[in-house]
Amino acid sequence: MSFVHLHVHSSYSVLDGFGSPTALAKRAKELNMPAIALTDHGTMFGTMDFYKSAIANGVKPIIGLETYLSPRSRFDKDAQRDKRAYHLILLAENMTGYHNLLQIASVSQLEGFYYHPRIDKEFLSAHNEGLISTSACISGEISRAILENDFEKAAHSLSWYLEVFGLDNFYLELQDHDMPELVRVNKGLIELSQKTGARLVATNDVHYINQNDAELQDILLAVQTGKLLSDTNRMSMGNDTYYLRSAEEMTRLFGSVPEALNNTLEIAERCEIDLSFKGYHLPKFELPNGIDSFHYLRGLCEQGLRKRIPDQADSAEVKQRLDYELKVIHDMGFDEYFLIVWDLCHFSRQNKIWYNVRGSGNGSLVAFALEITSVEPLSHKLLFERFLNPDRVTMPDIDLDFQDDRRAEVMEYCNQKYGADRVAQIITFGTMAARGAIRDVGRVMDIPLSEVDRVAKLVPGPVQGKQAPISEALKTSPELKAVYESSDQMRKLIDTAGRMEGAIRNIGTHAAGVIISDKALIEYLPLHRPTSQSNDLPIKSVTQYEMGVINDLGLLKVDFLGLVTLTIMSRACDFIEQRHGIKLGLDDIPTDDAEVYHYISEGHTSGLFQLEGSGMTRYIVQMQPTNLEHVIAMCALFRPGPMEIIPEFIENMHGRKSVTYLHEKLVPILQDTYGHSVYQEQIMVAARELAGYTPGESDDLRSAISKKKEKEVKKHREKFVKGAVANGINKETAEAIFDHWEAFAHYGFNKSHATNYGMIAVKTGYLKCHYPVEYMTALLSAWKNDTDKCAAYVEECRSMGLEVLPPDVNSSGYDFTIEDRPDGQGAIRFGLGAIKNVGHNPIEMIISARGSKPFSSINDFLKRVDLRAVGKRPLECLTKVGALDGMGKRHAILRSIDQIVNVSASHFRAIEIGQMVLFGGGSEAIGSVTLPETGIADTYEQLEWEKELLGLYVTANPISSQMSLISNKITHLSSDFEELETNAKITVGGVVKKVRQMLTKTSKNMAFVTMEDNVGEIELVVFPSVWERSSQLIEIGALLVVKGKIDKRENGVSILVDQIARENLDNPEQPNENGRYSGPFYEKVLERYLPNITVLSRFAKRNGSKSVAEPESVGQTNALHDHEEFGVPDLTGEPIVEEIEWEDDPFPAIDLMQPDDLNEVPALDSRSSGFAVAEPVETQAEYEAAAIAGQSPAETKPENEEEQPKAPLLAVSFIQSGDKEKDWRRMKLVYGYLCSHPGDGRFMFYVSEPDESYMIDFPNDSTDLSEAVLEQLGKYVGRENVQIV
Repeated sequence: MSFVHLHVHSSYSVLDGFGSPTALAKRAKELNMPAIALTDHGTMFGTMDFYKSAIANGVKPIIGLETYLSPRSRFDKDAQRDKRAYHLILLAENMTGYHNLLQIASVSQLEGFYYHPRIDKEFLSAHNEGLISTSACISGEISRAILENDFEKAAHSLSWYLEVFGLDNFYLELQDHDMPELVRVNKGLIELSQKTGARLVATNDVHYINQNDAELQDILLAVQTGKLLSDTNRMSMGNDTYYLRSAEEMTRLFGSVPEALNNTLEIAERCEIDLSFKGYHLPKFELPNGIDSFHYLRGLCEQGLRKRIPDQADSAEVKQRLDYELKVIHDMGFDEYFLIVWDLCHFSRQNKIWYNVRGSGNGSLVAFALEITSVEPLSHKLLFERFLNPDRVTMPDIDLDFQDDRRAEVMEYCNQKYGADRVAQIITFGTMAARGAIRDVGRVMDIPLSEVDRVAKLVPGPVQGKQAPISEALKTSPELKAVYESSDQMRKLIDTAGRMEGAIRNIGTHAAGVIISDKALIEYLPLHRPTSQSNDLPIKSVTQYEMGVINDLGLLKVDFLGLVTLTIMSRACDFIEQRHGIKLGLDDIPTDDAEVYHYISEGHTSGLFQLEGSGMTRYIVQMQPTNLEHVIAMCALFRPGPMEIIPEFIENMHGRKSVTYLHEKLVPILQDTYGHSVYQEQIMVAARELAGYTPGESDDLRSAISKKKEKEVKKHREKFVKGAVANGINKETAEAIFDHWEAFAHYGFNKSHATNYGMIAVKTGYLKCHYPVEYMTALLSAWKNDTDKCAAYVEECRSMGLEVLPPDVNSSGYDFTIEDRPDGQGAIRFGLGAIKNVGHNPIEMIISARGSKPFSSINDFLKRVDLRAVGKRPLECLTKVGALDGMGKRHAILRSIDQIVNVSASHFRAIEIGQMVLFGGGSEAIGSVTLPETGIADTYEQLEWEKELLGLYVTANPISSQMSLISNKITHLSSDFEELETNAKITVGGVVKKVRQMLTKTSKNMAFVTMEDNVGEIELVVFPSVWERSSQLIEIGALLVVKGKIDKRENGVSILVDQIARENLDNPEQPNENGRYSGPFYEKVLERYLPNITVLSRFAKRNGSKSVAEPESVGQTNALHDHEEFGVPDLTGEPIVEEIEWEDDPFPAIDLMQPDDLNEVPALDSRSSGFAVAEPVETQAEYEAAAIAGQSPAETKPENEEEQPKAPLLAVSFIQSGDKEKDWRRMKLVYGYLCSHPGDGRFMFYVSEPDESYMIDFPNDSTDLSEAVLEQLGKYVGRENVQIV
């Protein structure tokens, strides 16, 4: 007997169903089922994918939906009464039913969503035509009434469904999933059927395909609910019966009710829908009376050409190309497409919104004539067929870049012009990739997150945007393989994650895609409410079908991309017009200025579109471009793959190496690129000229090679060789030409795209070269919230001789602005919007209150700006970065901040209640603020505030002067790391900011060092061999030059150090015998952070410092501890934890080593001294794997190296009480006690907190490990917490 599944969920029932629509259709075919339905929860995401897969497998697709029915109106959203909606299965019997499903799926999202996408009975009864319905699972209205023993309600509900759908279109659904509730429900449903004549149908509520997939679906449920698999009180299916059962299994279960089985076949036979391609659905463009779209388009093109290229508009070449393009466009039916895009661009020009076209659309003369693109294709030898193939009718795709701060305006215009019901954004589906799957599975398996994270980071990252699956990663990553084989738990984690890859994890909105239709979109596809990414955009609906389906339905897609470069150029040109009276638009900026190419060739590429970055800059300097074609070629070549030919290209270009061609007919095609096949268009032209390809066929060849379509490439090889031989080229040469194309052409770049981006690159160079202050101000404004880029660009400004002024509430705008100095030079004023933790609204309030009159004092400021609305924290941040320096010293304002806010609040409250009027308008009665006198400002502290809140130093850069000493010794800055590959050898330099020292399992010292250069931080990993010979060079404030290799990981980039050199500064202070804790920088640190810690301040005193004051006597604050028993001063002053931001702690002797930061923190072992013993790790490849297994890293032991005796190590364990002040006081006292008893022993603290454990290492301190000292220490912390290891 056959059977058809009518209640089936796929992975598009997000985090509930497991199994793709394609896999479902394939399995149905394997089970010899004639049809299968898809009924995902509340959405139709997978409908088209399912439809095509089922047809391809010879299985009839039944399109359905498991909808949610609101207990009351779909507009009612009461938590008590409306949270639990009823389930209901709906199947499309015909196209009318399909269109009603589109309505139901859309309205449930756009109007009825409350916990679930819901409709109500009113809407359902109005859209019941063409639908077959079943009563669903035990969450259906009838089943739920039966479970509540309310048979009267069940009968009443059934009566309503029969009335709405009719006796032949509503079925009572029987299921069997080993649940006692279902036994009761099935019995009640059969009784209702017997009483009313309602028909029965058997289903299996499929949530996964195979029975052994049950655990994977259960993991999805745990991910969805945020629970662990071990949690007993969580949502779960309860057993493994929710799979695609065979007809035989279903017959065994429901053989006693044969009509329920037969009805599945009857329903399948009744369902007939056709979702095949029905043509294009372009919106209608409003045309002037009496003219059709073809002639209107031609008229616009001819007018545009006379405007843009008047001298060539009537030439034979231009006319021939225009006629050809217009004919192809018209024959394909896309006249209105070009008019629609022209209209969007026309609106943008009218409203001074800068735009640009990326991609192959730049190869169209029609697009150029319509002012859609800025690229004239004929002079650049661009091919129209690369954009629109006359032999293959596909919708054109013009990708529009708009300045990113005004993109929403164009989207709103589109919304208004064509109607909100005809415009929507496009949904996207995020799937579990390798690393994400490991993290999700590890979390629900309750494996410690630090271990899971380390495993995930061992998976190699994407290559050219493609992520290899876990199965491949196990073959290519020895570290991951080692972890996989280390334990059953790790094997289970990785195997399960591998099976989960590809499961849909979440939904989002396409970054740019917008569809526009001739009718309400709901007639073609279901709509979804906005996702979180699209809430702030004017288009308030999203398609439920993804991008590929949109194309299959024949709907127009326009990409509204945001490009920050256009925003920068637009703002720069606004500044230029304001300051110089010169009006520049995108088309007005020249690309033939020799001075600009010389400027670029000198390496002035920072901030230039496509040209910045150390790698690109290096090649640009080597190339010495003199025209636009050179820059276009570099834009095309600077990518993985073709990058390898750049050196040879440059040698050919300068005549240092002769150019060779495989055949003389290739000379005119490849001579502009010195014999190299750089562009896809070159292959297309060569196929035409050498082998007689038509324009359309040449594009097919390009597509086959670039996309590596093996079967098509093979056919084209035969065709090309045959055609070339017929054209007088010998077979061996033809084979060699095609071999070259096949080996390299998949790297070939779209010249239309490269040309456009090359033009933009040169135009940004023009603006920076001729209008530096305007361009850099606009650049800084655009990147004000990216501290790394902002820091790099400020440093670039300084190197250009441009002054960057600090933020000031009397001068700054929200963005960066230009201030003209008395000498006529422009300076750049820092924007208030770049300050962290301030926010847009407080800044706008301050600027609005300032108006054209600067604030004269702090009292004037607080009475003109309502500081209640600004807030205390934003005011503190403004003060710390110096934005209020004109009103008082930073420390004085910070000390008075509460009073300032309170006086302002009183002032504005008085205004609100009319007191000012009552007292004659005076404000003196409210009070004023007198700032306290403060000592000399701590410059170092103020610079650190600037670094923290702005991401860079503004008033001074203590690093720059030192970096200038080593600029000729380094190859890269920290801002260059992103473009470098792992293991790339580099030399970097900077000032040491932080040192985190630790011990390997063999008790060897290694360290993690943070340096800072002009633009950011650099993380160094110093392994034991390097640390042993270089540790004396590394101290806080030291200027280092470091050689090493790039190590890229998911959490950032670090340098594996090979060699360290220290630069001697003026009047250097040599390291002391310990090699650390000396020099003026360190004394400043002590003066700032440790003024009240006598034991620690000894470091400065023994180096001769006079700047560290002795602490004042502090009274007893904790009677629990007898401080005098240790014989050291009372150290109960302010707790150090409140004075130091430990993540930036410049004092390396007290070093918090977080387990998340290190892969080698030992695991706590309660059976021994508190530290686990790790097995040896012999290779760096095992370094990561050992960390997962709880081991510490070890360095490979050199041959014949004698093991040196190690000083004994004292480990003192602390269990934290939760009172941080008390806990830190205890540790300081123990530290002081141990340091006051010097000896040959080393010591460290092991601190255990509720959420984590960490070590505090003191590598340069020693203590006496005599029994007397240990006994006294044991009395204080407990003898069990004192261990010698």
